[in-house]
Amino acid sequence: MLSGKRIILGVTGGIAAYKAAFLLREFQKAGAEVRVTMTPSATRFVGLETFASLSGHEVAVDIFPEKGQSSEWTRHINWGEWADLFVIAPCTANTLAKIATGISDNMLTSTVLAARSPILICPTMDGEMYESPGVSKNLQTIQEQGYHVLEPDSGYLASGLEGKGRLPEVEDILEKASDIIGSIEGPLEGKKVIVTAGPTREHIDPVRFISNPSSGKMGVAMAQAAQSLGADVTLIHGPLSISIPDDLHSVSIVSTADLFEAVKEFQDADVIIMAAAVSDFTPVEVHQNKVKKLSAASEIKLQQTQDILAWLGDHKKEDQVLIGFAMETENLLENASSKLEKKKADYIIANSLRDKGAGFEADTNTVHLLGKESEQTFQGSKKDIAVEILNTIFR
Repeated sequence: MLSGKRIILGVTGGIAAYKAAFLLREFQKAGAEVRVTMTPSATRFVGLETFASLSGHEVAVDIFPEKGQSSEWTRHINWGEWADLFVIAPCTANTLAKIATGISDNMLTSTVLAARSPILICPTMDGEMYESPGVSKNLQTIQEQGYHVLEPDSGYLASGLEGKGRLPEVEDILEKASDIIGSIEGPLEGKKVIVTAGPTREHIDPVRFISNPSSGKMGVAMAQAAQSLGADVTLIHGPLSISIPDDLHSVSIVSTADLFEAVKEFQDADVIIMAAAVSDFTPVEVHQNKVKKLSAASEIKLQQTQDILAWLGDHKKEDQVLIGFAMETENLLENASSKLEKKKADYIIANSLRDKGAGFEADTNTVHLLGKESEQTFQGSKKDIAVEILNTIFR
């Protein structure tokens, strides 16, 4: 249930903070992407560099960061929209009280208020503290407010005493997190989504073909994003340079003609996302044997391939959402807007090969989402962009 999910891990200032590093790793092993926010006191137990290195992201601590840190003081808003689940482990009595009363005096508590996702709180403290009237009242309050709580374990505590207050085992936290995520109905729940990805190959002979450098990363990211929002996804792909997740149903094709036939089988899907880099031309003649250099003609005659996106636009059913892609080298928005209208698509996702860190084979991208009455720009990793785009369209 955690594969492909995005989790914020909140760490507060208790001795169990060191265990959060192991929890982060287990979330990652389960296929989740994790970002960490810490209270200032938590950094006295575990250094920022530990969580930054493990997560691959800068750790958020202060609302107004110190010099040398990210100046994005609105991170609590962006992260609150980004996450599928927010897990606070360990959660001290102090942070618990702040959450119960709506106090937001650091990045962690501010992100709690901004979060759109479910929040799982793992209260962890000394036994006498846990049993105190104030903590009991705050636990009751946060549960009435809709927060999820995983009760602490009993055992030997940092104080040297025994009692209830230990951070639950990592496996128990993962199980609870999976249960929470599994109970969430995403905006694409019950919807059939088709995503095309990667290049097509138009063969000249058995060993030569016309193609392009598409890796399929953006298409696979779109498929995973749709799946994380509850969709029943089928990925139709050409020859990819990346592996396909095991839990993603896929159909392999080679040529544009193959892709067209595969797409027609799923033309009644609720959402069709045409992310494949489809060849516009194919050889008129395909040789059955390898063409020898000495006997080869100096020209290859080409003909246009089927315009699949246009065909889908002409055969679009009511309430179906059709999303196309546009890769350009000039006049990006003008050409994308024209494609949106001509292909009768609902959205076009446009990007330029001229943008740094964008285009074929890159892990990052800069794209423009064009709708009939809207335009938005997204920049970052292809995985993050994919989720942001679908959240924008369907939430």
